[in-house]
Amino acid sequence: MAALVPGSKAVLPLEGLGALVTALGAAGWEVWGPTVREEAIVLGRISSVDDLPRGVGDEQAPGHYRLRRREDGALFGYAASPHSPKKELLPPRVPLYSIRKNGQDLEVQPPPTPERKLALLGARACELAAIGITDKVLSAGPYADGDYTARRARLLVIAVHCGSPAGTCFCVSMKTGPRARSGFDLALTELLEPTHRFLLEVGTERGAAVLQGISTRPATPADLEADGQVTARAERSMGRALDTQGLPELLMANLEHRRWDQVAARCIGCANCTLSCPTCFCTSTEDVTDLSGAVATRTRRWDSCFAADFGYVVGGNARPTLRSRYRQWLTHKLATWHTQFGSSGCVGCGRCITWCPVGIDLTEEASAIRRDPA
Repeated sequence: MAALVPGSKAVLPLEGLGALVTALGAAGWEVWGPTVREEAIVLGRISSVDDLPRGVGDEQAPGHYRLRRREDGALFGYAASPHSPKKELLPPRVPLYSIRKNGQDLEVQPPPTPERKLALLGARACELAAIGITDKVLSAGPYADGDYTARRARLLVIAVHCGSPAGTCFCVSMKTGPRARSGFDLALTELLEPTHRFLLEVGTERGAAVLQGISTRPATPADLEADGQVTARAERSMGRALDTQGLPELLMANLEHRRWDQVAARCIGCANCTLSCPTCFCTSTEDVTDLSGAVATRTRRWDSCFAADFGYVVGGNARPTLRSRYRQWLTHKLATWHTQFGSSGCVGCGRCITWCPVGIDLTEEASAIRRDPA
């Protein structure tokens, strides 16, 4: 077959996926993908196809996550996992600098620039949309975050179009999936019948380069039809929907709606929604000095607008109640994010619904205000 170029489509056999994982590792890429650990499908380092969750799916609902057995041997037959790529691009803890006492002098030592080459296998369309949103926040503006930008530049994305949405998914409403349209180096659609194979799409020159030496065959009309059917079925199987028409204006016109009190009565302020969200980017810094007093280190760590002290300013707390903190989160995600960054901050992955211990559903809260505006 002729060399593949951006825009090319071909069929990658199952053994070809294994060859691709091996080739990436040999080229110095750390390959991370879905793997089963502690009764969940999470991101982890993989070295072969055997590390992938073969024949494992999931079921998700508000406050509910369980693995389930699939009989078809699918490697990517699951929906959004607890981990998103945010964990690798904006790690939970990052050293900013250290200050070391050297006699009467102080030496400031910046952290090393991240140099890990990360190949992310299995990224979903909603996750690629989230990366695109985070790019706007952390690398596209006048004050780019150096650590994020360095990690992002060393990221190779092998997307897998979603064919198994969960009960909490609503990416169709947010126009972010289930098919990835951009943001990938390579994209795969897992096809199970009549043989287990992948419809492969090349997105970038870098993606084409990593395919050198990997055996593929031309895609037939039957392959292309099966490819379209996978995501068409997924579109019809969304577990949730959200009406986004005029939503920012609706929410901002209802800042004193009684629904905020009702949801605050259930919310426990655990911050699971923000920690699992692929676009939430709030952080704080902490300073630690060693026992000798000779070395001080400043570290950036994940934080959340649900934390009681996150809204503290000189003179008091700007958001002292759970009502005000939940309102801040939801209105920022679905309304004021548009003003700041030109899009919604939500990609419809449903993680905030699944991983809320009390089952608060973002789509239901927004819909309740729409049904009965003030």
